[in-house]
Amino acid sequence: MDQFRRALLAAAVASPALGALARVRKKKVRADDAPEAFIYGARDDVMRFADELAAARGLDAAWVREQLAQARYQPQVAKLIMPPPPGTAKNWAAYRARFVEPKRLRAGLAFWAANEAWLTLAQDRFGVPPFAVIGIIGVETFFGQQMGRFRVIDALATLAFDFPPGRKDRSAFFRDELGELLALAQRASVDPLSLLGSYAGAMGMPQFMPSSHNKYAIDFDGDGHIDLHASTADVIGSVAHYLAEFGWQRERPTHFEVAAPVEVADRAALLVPDIVPSFTPAQFAEHGAKLEEAAQAYDGLLALIELQNGDNAAASYVAGTMNFYAITRYNWSAYYAMAVIELGRAIERVRA
Repeated sequence: MDQFRRALLAAAVASPALGALARVRKKKVRADDAPEAFIYGARDDVMRFADELAAARGLDAAWVREQLAQARYQPQVAKLIMPPPPGTAKNWAAYRARFVEPKRLRAGLAFWAANEAWLTLAQDRFGVPPFAVIGIIGVETFFGQQMGRFRVIDALATLAFDFPPGRKDRSAFFRDELGELLALAQRASVDPLSLLGSYAGAMGMPQFMPSSHNKYAIDFDGDGHIDLHASTADVIGSVAHYLAEFGWQRERPTHFEVAAPVEVADRAALLVPDIVPSFTPAQFAEHGAKLEEAAQAYDGLLALIELQNGDNAAASYVAGTMNFYAITRYNWSAYYAMAVIELGRAIERVRA
């Protein structure tokens, strides 16, 4: 799963010192049959970007040029970043089935058993229960089995300098992530050309974008460095830290069962804020939503979450809490958050 949406918001409020980096002259997007090994060192605009990036972040200009000169355009990255074709129906049941399935459950059980002490420590320190951490790692990378095979610098460069037409242009965001990647590599004394990840540039078991790695990854096992690829302790601590930073509330539920209002206008009114908790249980009731008993006594705000089930089935609904919203800060999708919760809870039930 891609985890870059949260970092996109941070990029939108980047410091003035980085403003010049967003003004790289746009080049014509390469054709799908362009050579996969096109080297960005041949682009004058990329080398100007390298100089501006080095000045803005206090990096050695020659080193930055050397790294970006070896980045390669990847046509497959440009294809994978595109949204589904218009009119593609969302289907929660099908989406859930991709993740809550026997192989992932078995892998999750093994991961939980091997890392129970770290999961317990993360819960004690950050208030995030094991099922939430397990669910994210399981959905993101199948517990480390699918961490991505693109060179991160290639993925980010492709999307920074040749972002494909047909969707909102996010090239400025990916240019900022390139800067975060090089800052991370220099600080950790890592060769940036060696780092592998997803088509969007996310890395490691938790699929952190470089900016999220720099802000939220932690050395949870205390060995002096952060490793989100091989240290399950660092992975668990970093995911829990991320959720805590985005508002996870200790010992609170993620959602409640709810029967959505029958009246279209009432249902539409509750759906306007989307995944943002905005209504009290009493306001849900005023609009005709029927909450389970525990939700009626809940002292926080709720969001009516709609999960479509394709063209021929009624939508599913839940009432999301702040903890549901915190999971969507990892990936801005209610479907993603529910898959994380359902996978984590399913593994938890099997363990019981």
